Amino acid sequence: MRITLCQGILTGAIFLNLLILYYVSRAQQQMMEKRKEHGKSFKKAALPISALGGGPAGFPGPGGDPAAVGAGPNTRGPRVTVLLREFEDFENYVGDVADSFLRQRPELPFLVVADAPPYPPLALPDGARLLVLAPRPDQPPQAHRPEFHVQTEFVLLVPDGVELEAPRAIERLIKELEGEGGGPVRLVASPVLVRSAVRCLHLRVNLREWTATYSAAASGSSGSVCTALEGDAVVLIRAEDLFNLSAPLSRPLFPSLFVQTTLRGWKVKLLESPCFSANRRPLFSSAHNQWKAEARLKDSTGKLMRSFGLKRLLLPDGKEQWHGCGKETPRCFGTVRDDTPDYLYLDRWTPPCCLRALRETAKYVIGILESSGVRYWLEGGTLLGAVRHRDVIPWDYDVDLGIYLEDVANCDHLRNLDSGSLVDANGYVWERAVEGDFFRVQYSEANHLHVDLWPFYSRNGVMTKDTWTEHKQDVEFPEHFLQPLVATLFAGINAYAPNNHRAFLELKFGEGVVENPQYPNPAKKRLDRAKL
Repeated sequence: MRITLCQGILTGAIFLNLLILYYVSRAQQQMMEKRKEHGKSFKKAALPISALGGGPAGFPGPGGDPAAVGAGPNTRGPRVTVLLREFEDFENYVGDVADSFLRQRPELPFLVVADAPPYPPLALPDGARLLVLAPRPDQPPQAHRPEFHVQTEFVLLVPDGVELEAPRAIERLIKELEGEGGGPVRLVASPVLVRSAVRCLHLRVNLREWTATYSAAASGSSGSVCTALEGDAVVLIRAEDLFNLSAPLSRPLFPSLFVQTTLRGWKVKLLESPCFSANRRPLFSSAHNQWKAEARLKDSTGKLMRSFGLKRLLLPDGKEQWHGCGKETPRCFGTVRDDTPDYLYLDRWTPPCCLRALRETAKYVIGILESSGVRYWLEGGTLLGAVRHRDVIPWDYDVDLGIYLEDVANCDHLRNLDSGSLVDANGYVWERAVEGDFFRVQYSEANHLHVDLWPFYSRNGVMTKDTWTEHKQDVEFPEHFLQPLVATLFAGINAYAPNNHRAFLELKFGEGVVENPQYPNPAKKRLDRAKL
């Protein structure tokens, strides 16, 4: 068969293309192999970071052995990471605690967690590692995230100064937790020193009212099941549960932990035994260091509660702790727009510290008005709160009082306000409001929670004003509602109010307003009455 010139050229071109395709394919394969090698070398380079704690809970870190992630009794690796979070850098026994556990159980990972590098630096034994939560610009994000530093199924939270004397005590805690079968008990605790050093508490958290309430729980012979602990204890929790909390290791650890677990419906079981020893008691060798520790605890508790949106704590002994605004601080919310304070959009009501300040200011102003001979009455939403709650409406943000304009001259605090504001001897600020022709009394110069005083005068038997606001309830009304004024209970005192509450309120707000609560501006935010 004779091959023509054209056929020869075509055959050569095909052969050349096949040759080019072969070399291109081989070059791509070599590039892929290089990328794989680069990935392996990157993992090896990243290993020192993961060596600070490995991968996420339940997963091996880079280069880790999946079998070592102890998710079951037959795995080769340890099932528990011992984690120490609560200590003070100026005086602690962290090194001794780590040495105690690692001497008895050298196979257990021991992790110390601090917000910032401790100063002076910690002296840790081999096998104990430090995790600093504060991010650094030269490290990847997982370097400071605790969930990347625990490879075990469980985490044992231990306080400073505790010692491990019975090596099998940890297995007893695991057995107790596994015996609960994934029910509401998601944490198991063992006392430090003696059982009486720690007690079970019942905790109720009401985020809508910014309040946490602690009460004592009964103790049983086989252990107590409750929602919070008070005192020193060692706590076992599954790593998966711990790191599913939004703030798993915030300080103070126990208040942070139990607020979050309570909101999820979890419980803690406090056992009678085993007890962990703690020869390092008291933790601090001087009164000064004890004072420093208490001051830091108070400060960290305040920061934690504010971050969780808890302004008021009711303690088991009946005392209260407040973590919201006061006379020396700004109020807890900013400028109110469209009659809807910002907290309503968060499905919360007025912070209790604000309600307290409104009550105090209202009582104070009412006392001044009464002693000065100024006729006043509960107005608008304040009267509605008195009728419905005998108090400020739980989601209200100010107090409204009507006054007779002709009586303003009787009150030293009001008659000269055209020339500016007045800060009285008790720190309350009296001023003429810039929004209209009315008066305002603020809780303090810093905290602008306030009582508004609305001056009315009688014209042909109708109470009226010269200027009006856009509020629906700011309307004229017959003077007979004020003849006579009647006393009604409001915020713990007897205050004057119109003589026909229901008719007055329905004139202002509409029929059925007493029985049908609603937020001030339903067009912006409606009240879910099913949650009342």
